[in-house]
Amino acid sequence: MRLIKYLLVSTLLMLPYALHAADLGGLWQTTDDKTGKPRSLVRIIENAGEYSAIVEKGLLATDTGDAVCDKCTDERKGQKIVGMTIAKHLKKSTNSNVYDSGEILDPENGKTYKCKMTLGANGNELEVRGFIGFSLLGRSQTWKRVE
Repeated sequence: MRLIKYLLVSTLLMLPYALHAADLGGLWQTTDDKTGKPRSLVRIIENAGEYSAIVEKGLLATDTGDAVCDKCTDERKGQKIVGMTIAKHLKKSTNSNVYDSGEILDPENGKTYKCKMTLGANGNELEVRGFIGFSLLGRSQTWKRVE
């Protein structure tokens, strides 16, 4: 009986660490704002404490992988969207589930926005918020973890 109590207490003490162990890294499925259907697969990677998001695949029937960002105004103009870095410079905030100080590109209109990402408690949902100026002025999407 003492062993069971010890294991239970140990497990409960380790639970907060397990919940905070999840990070942004992995493959995420985005959702189309207009249709609510899966839109693309985006891989988030970490390098030297900064996170970036790269489009791996389009999921719409019309996605051939040949679409380019013709409305982009930076170095991404004319580049294929598949393989493109659409979010960068995200850093883990003091709140362990929030990653901010980054930017995100909307390839459909070519505009870049400030970005904040909040990882859900279970580590399988990610609220991605793009905004101008203040976080209040923007829009959010929920991405689902694929791997």
